[in-house]
Amino acid sequence: MIDAVGNPQSLLLLGGTSDIALAIAEKYLAQRPLRVVLAARPSPRLEEAAQRLRGAGAEVETVDFDAADTDSHPLVIDKAFSSGDIDVTVVAFGLLGDAEEAWQDHAQAVEMATVNYTAPVSVGVALAERLKQQGHGSVIALSSVAGERVRRSNFVYGSTKAGFDGFYLGLGEALAPYGVRVTVVRPGQVRTKMTEGMDKAPLEQTAASVADIAVDAARRGKDLVWAPGTFRWVMSALRHVPRPIFRKLPI
Repeated sequence: MIDAVGNPQSLLLLGGTSDIALAIAEKYLAQRPLRVVLAARPSPRLEEAAQRLRGAGAEVETVDFDAADTDSHPLVIDKAFSSGDIDVTVVAFGLLGDAEEAWQDHAQAVEMATVNYTAPVSVGVALAERLKQQGHGSVIALSSVAGERVRRSNFVYGSTKAGFDGFYLGLGEALAPYGVRVTVVRPGQVRTKMTEGMDKAPLEQTAASVADIAVDAARRGKDLVWAPGTFRWVMSALRHVPRPIFRKLPI
């Protein structure tokens, strides 16, 4: 169970090698020992992630998870819950891809849509059933400001994040009567393995800074948070820019 100050006893990372997910786990581990389930494809990175969290004091289990294999997702969730209730689940997997190739390469576009939208819906539905049964818990869903108003520069990725964002906001509404909270986190560009080689972006964050914002928002029971908070006002303004002007902006 999550204690009175918002610290869980158990954590599931769907996307167990994600830099942000691991930073969230470490943020919680700074307060108390945890049982952590890492769900990801078997790889040296997964073993490194497990050792990193064990070094921080966690009891770590791993579960094989392939985001593209949606038929396997109910079993993945069952395995993740096999050792007991899960207090906090972090949904943190996704693909960034090459923005220009994505809309011109059929296979790449379908893969991005599957991993970034279909798979989160798939695990979200399976996860919701478990959380309803246990009657408590919290979900941190890592979305993106790219989904708030989709830009020409990365519209395939942005469209998948728009769908992700809408689904988890709706899931939060659906699960609230069962004692379960969902917090959607909308970061801008974050300096992680996924963005290696990319130019620095305005308001760029580190994984640790996004983790601080996400954990604080989940503890406070917030439905939605921006990382950093400044993006709330930036995106509020951009949503109201007329399309002929918006398409000329250097973003």
